[in-house]
Amino acid sequence: MWTYNKMLQYPINIKQQDPKLAKWIISQYGGPDGELAASLRYLSQRFGMPDTRAKATLNDIGTEELAHLEMVGTLVHQLTKDASIEEIERAGLGAYYTDHGVDVYPASAAGVPFTAAYIAAKGDPVANLQEDLAAEQKARATYEKLIDLSRDNPDVVDVLRYLRQREIVHFQRFGEALRNVQDLLLQKRCFAMNDGSENKKLMTSCDMKSNNENNEQ
Repeated sequence: MWTYNKMLQYPINIKQQDPKLAKWIISQYGGPDGELAASLRYLSQRFGMPDTRAKATLNDIGTEELAHLEMVGTLVHQLTKDASIEEIERAGLGAYYTDHGVDVYPASAAGVPFTAAYIAAKGDPVANLQEDLAAEQKARATYEKLIDLSRDNPDVVDVLRYLRQREIVHFQRFGEALRNVQDLLLQKRCFAMNDGSENKKLMTSCDMKSNNENNEQ
């Protein structure tokens, strides 16, 4: 259950429209390393995590990525909402306009529609968290490229810098979650039993908890 606040996570007020810039930025809406893919990836992976802390991390970050999706959509909308047909054509958005008008549609900068193939869910908590670390770094790199392309529009750069910084924070949190999960999967399980003698001496035996046993908890 989530509570939706009717405000953006970070304010956006674009004064200078730029449909061409919108064409590039939309990749962070529906592209392979975009916010929609990230959110669905994390909210899907959380079910298979072996402890509540990892589940909570994926749930929190997956939810925040939905807020970032809203921000990217707002950027694209504000950059295109008052553009003329001629400006849309010059920006190379003629095909997009034909299919979607000025609605915000999940696609990459190259025009490839969003696909569930972008969502990595391997059924292994370590593999999933490693994928998440890589995803955050790829998103950071994409935002840095978009910042370079947006250098003449400071309002856009301001928002993109905020989003880039959040990717760095997410990377750090996923690193912490990975270390915790690895420690959990490697921890020892010990048994204590009576040896049957009159002294009732306790015998202790330890073995390594298997990945399967941890995943079942």
